Amino acid sequence: MKKENNYVIIWLLSGCLLLFMMVLVGGITRLTNSGLSMTDWHLVTDTFPPLTEEKWSQAFEEYKKFPEYQKINIHNDFTLSDYKFIYFWEWFHRFIGRIIGLAFIVPFVYFLFKKRLSTATIKKCVVLLFMGGFQGFLGWFMVRSGLIDNPDVSHFRLALHLTFAFITFAYTLWVALDLIYPNRSQVIVPLRNLARVALVFLVIQIIYGGFVAGLNAGLIHNHWPLMSDGQFIHDSVFIEKSTLFLNLIEGKSGVQFVHRTMAYVVVGLILALYFTSRKYLLTVLQKRGIKTLVVIVFLQFALGVFTLLYGVPLWLGLLHQVMAFFLLTAMTFSLHRLSK
Repeated sequence: MKKENNYVIIWLLSGCLLLFMMVLVGGITRLTNSGLSMTDWHLVTDTFPPLTEEKWSQAFEEYKKFPEYQKINIHNDFTLSDYKFIYFWEWFHRFIGRIIGLAFIVPFVYFLFKKRLSTATIKKCVVLLFMGGFQGFLGWFMVRSGLIDNPDVSHFRLALHLTFAFITFAYTLWVALDLIYPNRSQVIVPLRNLARVALVFLVIQIIYGGFVAGLNAGLIHNHWPLMSDGQFIHDSVFIEKSTLFLNLIEGKSGVQFVHRTMAYVVVGLILALYFTSRKYLLTVLQKRGIKTLVVIVFLQFALGVFTLLYGVPLWLGLLHQVMAFFLLTAMTFSLHRLSK
C-alpha cells in the first residue's frame, strides 16, 4: 500500500461504512412499513423533517391522500404520532443518502485538485459517482410504485434498489482493495472462477431476498426444512400464478421456495471453494478470506432459518439482512485476493 493513498483509502472505506448504515436503516424502514411516509422528493427542502406542528399536520394531510393511508392505516386508528414514527425512518434513510453524496463528491473534488488519484482510480470513482446517483433514482422509482394504486412498493423495484446498494458497496470496497493491495500475484484460475460463480449466486440470492421482503413472503410456510404440510415443495408454489415462471418471481410461495433453496446452493458453492482451496498453496489473506466466508455463510443460513421459523420479527429480519451484507463483504474480499 502506497503511503500517498492512505487518505483516499480512508475516504473509500468511510463510504463503505456509510453504505452499510444506509442498508441498515433501509432494512428498518422496510420492516416498520415506513417507506411510503414521504410522498414527494425534494433535494433541498426535505433535508430536515417538519419543524412545527403546523408543518407536521400539513405533511400528515398530504400522506392521507395516498393509498397506504386510504386502504390500510385509516382503519388502524392511525394518528399523527404514528405518522411521525414512520416519517422519521424514511426521512433518516434519505438523509443518509444525502450525506453519502456529500461525503463522496467533496473529497473526490479535493483529491482531484491535489492530484492524489491515478487515472485508473479516477475512472473507477466516476463509475461510483454514477452508481450513487442511479441508486438515488432507484429509491424514488421504488417508492413511486406504492403511491399510485397499490399501497405497497413493487417487489421488483425493491429488489433492484436493495441489490444495487449491495453492488455499489461491493464495488466501492473493490476500489479500496485495489489501493490497499496494489501488487499483483499469480492468479489461481480455478479458485477465482469458482469464487465468481459463488458471487453470481449470492447476488441472485440477495435479489430473491428483496422479492421475499417486497411480497412479505417470509410470513408464510414458517417451517424448516420442509415448507408446510410435510412438503419440500408446497403445492402453492405451482398454483398462485398462471405459469411456473410467474410463480417463481411473483408468487409468495414460489419466491420463498427459490430463496430457501438457493441458500443451499450458496452454502454448497462456498464449501466447494473452501475444500478446493486446500489443494493449493495460498497466501495468509486468501486463507483467511475463504475461512471467514465459510463461517459467515453458516451464520447467515442459521439466521435465515430462525427468521423464517419465528415469522420475521424485526430484529431477526434486520440481522439477517446485515449478515448478508457481511457475507458479500467477505465474498468481495476473497474474490479480490484470488483475482489479484
